[in-house]
Amino acid sequence: MGSLFRSESMCLAQLFLQSGTAYECLSALGEKGLVQFRDLNQNVSSFQRKFVGEVKRCEELERILVYLVQEITRADIPLPEGEASPPAPPLKQVLEMQEQLQKLEVELREVTKNKEKLRKNLLELIEYTHMLRVTKTFVKRNVEFEPTYEEFPSLENDSLLDYSCMQRLGAKLGFVSGLIHQGKVEAFEKMLWRVCKGYTIVTCAELDEALEDPETGEVIKWYVFLISFWGEQIGHKVKKICDCYHCHIYPYPNTAEERKEIQEGLNTRIQDLYTVLHKTEDYLRQVLCKAAESVYSRAIQVKKMKAIYHMLNMCSFDVTNKCLIAEVWCPEADLPGLRQALEEGSRESGATMPSFMNTIPTKETPPTLIRTNKFTEGFQNIVDAYGVGSYREVNPALFTITTFPFLFAVMFGDFGHGFVMFLFALLLVLNESHPRLQQSQEVLRMFFHGRYILLLMGLFSVYTGLVYNDCFSKSVNLFGSGWNVSAMYSSGRTPGGHKKMELWNDSVVRHSKILQLNPSVPGVFRGPYPFGIDPIWNLATNRLTFLNSFKMKMSVILGIIHMTFGVILGIFNHLHFRKKFNILLVSVPELLFMLCIFGYLLFMIVYKWLVYSAATSREAPSILIEFINMFLFPTGEAHGLYTGQTHVQRVLLVVTVLSVPVLFLGKPLFLLWLHNGRSCLGLNRSGYTLVRKDSEEEVSLLGNQDIEEGRNQAEDSCREVMSEEFNFGEILMTQVIHSIEYCLGCISNTASYLRLWALSLAHAQLSDVLWAMLMRVGLRVDSTYGVLLLLPVMALFAVLTIFILLIMEGLSAFLHAIRLHWVEFQNKFYAGAGTKFIPFSFSLLSSKFSNDDDLA
Repeated sequence: MGSLFRSESMCLAQLFLQSGTAYECLSALGEKGLVQFRDLNQNVSSFQRKFVGEVKRCEELERILVYLVQEITRADIPLPEGEASPPAPPLKQVLEMQEQLQKLEVELREVTKNKEKLRKNLLELIEYTHMLRVTKTFVKRNVEFEPTYEEFPSLENDSLLDYSCMQRLGAKLGFVSGLIHQGKVEAFEKMLWRVCKGYTIVTCAELDEALEDPETGEVIKWYVFLISFWGEQIGHKVKKICDCYHCHIYPYPNTAEERKEIQEGLNTRIQDLYTVLHKTEDYLRQVLCKAAESVYSRAIQVKKMKAIYHMLNMCSFDVTNKCLIAEVWCPEADLPGLRQALEEGSRESGATMPSFMNTIPTKETPPTLIRTNKFTEGFQNIVDAYGVGSYREVNPALFTITTFPFLFAVMFGDFGHGFVMFLFALLLVLNESHPRLQQSQEVLRMFFHGRYILLLMGLFSVYTGLVYNDCFSKSVNLFGSGWNVSAMYSSGRTPGGHKKMELWNDSVVRHSKILQLNPSVPGVFRGPYPFGIDPIWNLATNRLTFLNSFKMKMSVILGIIHMTFGVILGIFNHLHFRKKFNILLVSVPELLFMLCIFGYLLFMIVYKWLVYSAATSREAPSILIEFINMFLFPTGEAHGLYTGQTHVQRVLLVVTVLSVPVLFLGKPLFLLWLHNGRSCLGLNRSGYTLVRKDSEEEVSLLGNQDIEEGRNQAEDSCREVMSEEFNFGEILMTQVIHSIEYCLGCISNTASYLRLWALSLAHAQLSDVLWAMLMRVGLRVDSTYGVLLLLPVMALFAVLTIFILLIMEGLSAFLHAIRLHWVEFQNKFYAGAGTKFIPFSFSLLSSKFSNDDDLA
């Protein structure tokens, strides 16, 4: 798996790939996923690179495969997804596969086009039969209810010279019939009335069944209409209006015999079309079923081939154009695997000249690679969300595996809630290989990827719940309380005992609303509870005061330890990067500042817990007052925690004050001294080493004067470079800002850890309120109806517990734990300014059928 403490050691390698073996070598590298390619053609546009034609060919094949998948999906044919990923196709098979896919596409498009044309003709004929059936009822109704008035007025009443009368006599009666969408009928009738000025008769009727539109394929309700008009001009207007409203116009028969012949012909054609359409669909399904068998493997092969050509476009050619040169980042541990992959690629291509590689020195910062598994991946993602670690710096994910679920559990501490979360995460872990979980919706997929985080969060919450002795806001008496109530009771009536309220008697028990246990009375406090908070505190009226004091001090202790550990981890970074001066001038002053103030606060809390007992608790001073007096130097004599406290505090303050200027000015002044006083020494040493590396012949050819002149020139040029690179003002300002941020951050970050106390209190109180409002009410109901009421109350309690206390409160504690790690812990040592190592790996290619899949 590699080290999780630091990122992998990387090296820059140069690959020399023969033109005939480059494709096979990159195919072998893609299967192993060992290297990250550098783009050597950044100044060349994507359309001017060497293998742009091959990339376009792959995109064309992808387009054909996407079309095949769409047709297969439309035909409800299952897409088989193979378990094994097929290798990239050899170059000899690429042209053959391209011809097969293109031929299959042409055939499918032709068959699909014929099928759509047959289907459209069939739908039109079905519409025509419905139109004839409905308009036949129009004709019968018009004959049955024929009016008694004449269609044309009598010639005896009108003059033959009347132009309008002559026009009406010469007019020819015409018909237009068809179908129109249900929502357009009203507007259609109005438009006919306004344009034709009443010279039309429109008859409409709704079809009983919805028909499929031949153009769109949508199933909608239709109206059959029959329009009677007089004159050719009116007929042209009617037909134009029908076109505007997208009506489906069909010829209207003039006689009953013609109608009968048309209907018989339509029935025959419909039966023929059904037969041809079924045969076409069967043939199309056979072709698609055969294509579906290999579409998955071909899609994966095309994606791999396209990824290979993308990487080849990042390579450069040598002067002879016979060899490809690539530069890759590779982990040092994977160099043997890289050589083996090149050998395999050369062997598969059958080349006589094998491809080879060599490492080259570089001053560029390598990418960061931290190997993870399914357990550590979630915690590494939390760290990477803040920022990818700089190369070879300490990785916080190793410690986040423990500290993150623990700090979450401190805020979420409840045995019952933690156990429910643990069971849910355990269910996901046990079924992690289930395909439905891996392909689930976004929310469930998020829980699935963080299943091990949830598992540890639930497990740690069970532990802190046992420490708090909280189980759904109730305490559990596992070992028996350490407090004895009977020792406080005395049947005698001693005036002194009654006055001091040390012992209880009958009068005290009867008249007192609150009974106080005194641990100084013998036999009352028999010893601490073996594990966690004593369950008797669940009955105490001052329970909240006691828990607040305990959780607040615990939060401060955990925060100081967490931050101090972050500063110590910074020392490991300075040691690794060989900046030992940062240890003395940065890390040590930071530790002194932290420990002399806040470490001393931690010491006082623990010291008071250990030294003062129940008998001397009234004499114990307040830690808060003592901590404030540490900075105010009170003149009056005060009883401190221990003897010599004032002298110790003054020494700690002096050390704190002295560490501040060292933190502000130590590193800039040291670098300035190193720049001014040590540069010549470093230059002479480097010059001596350079001469010693040369051969004796080269040294003898150079005269002493040439060596001195070269040394002086090198010294002048080095000083110019050093003066350009070294900027004392910038270094000083950076260190001052860092120091101010650290000193103020120690105060604010310590206060920020009080969120552990606040969220733990909020979770406990919310759980208590939910119990009091639901379960307590359900348990107090009369036994007659209590069982009937208790079941819905328990169901409601379970639902509210899951959605409010587990999901909402859990999300809140999760976000606060992330903030404590990102801001309070990681900023002490973690820069997070690196770039992630993204290897050229076929495993990063998506196996889904989509048009936008690329190399991740």
